Amino acid sequence: MKGKQSFLRARFTILSFRHQPFTKTHLPITVGFMALIKTSEEIEILKQGGKILSDTLRELRTKCVPGVSTKELDDLAQRRFKEAGGEPSFLNYRISDDDPGFPGAVCTSINEEVVHGIPMPDRFVQEGDIVSLDIGLWYKGLCTDMATTVIVGEVSQEVRDLVTRTRQGLVEGLSVIRAGGVVGDIGKAIQTYLEPFGYGIVRDLVGHGVGHGVHEEPPVPNYHEPRGPRVELKTGMVLAIEPMITLGGWRVEQLDDGWTIATKDGSLCAHSEVTVVVTEKGYELITPWPDA
Repeated sequence: MKGKQSFLRARFTILSFRHQPFTKTHLPITVGFMALIKTSEEIEILKQGGKILSDTLRELRTKCVPGVSTKELDDLAQRRFKEAGGEPSFLNYRISDDDPGFPGAVCTSINEEVVHGIPMPDRFVQEGDIVSLDIGLWYKGLCTDMATTVIVGEVSQEVRDLVTRTRQGLVEGLSVIRAGGVVGDIGKAIQTYLEPFGYGIVRDLVGHGVGHGVHEEPPVPNYHEPRGPRVELKTGMVLAIEPMITLGGWRVEQLDDGWTIATKDGSLCAHSEVTVVVTEKGYELITPWPDA
């Protein structure tokens, strides 16, 4: 997508992928989330797609080694999706006919890049990198979404802690999900766990509903937003929860390629995401952990 857009602090509004602060990919949020409670049949299909997505991401983690190009990782994901009867949800996505589509199935974001990194044949993973691999899948008409950060080779303890604590922050956010709770509880739990470490919690990009669309309502911030609407969690809601955490500040910027979002201060960033369905007593994973 062409053009460099400024990123404003997250507000509870519905905007298109490139211009809106809530989602991490160039895709519009679907309006009317209360109509998008998933049926039991849809949840079973989502779980099937989620397993395909998780298996693919698990394989990508093993292939994310020094010397591999990000395009090779993308090609592998596309092969696995096709073999399983699915389609990548990010590939060739465009907002309008005038926009070029996103040129990959996997957002490959390295080091200070937060999300939307473009897979390229001449960009190679190096020793000491941390690499966010973010993928989405259409399967039998429904969509799942997940991400993981891979530590490549030897890194400092500070960087290793960033990656492991980002994942744990996601676990903390998931722990408060239950029917009758509120969406804001998720971000509050993530922030309560991570903020004491001094990390930056990205605010211009957050989680979201998913299933019938790649991005649906409601937005799911990774921080406490007391001025936001009180959105009740309901059984059958399907959410993609995804903290994006930095070693520095929370502000981000879009790079000149029109897609990649990076930390404004150049600090390293980690990203972890799963899709879950809200249940009466908690949640169920739609996309099993790729690093379990």
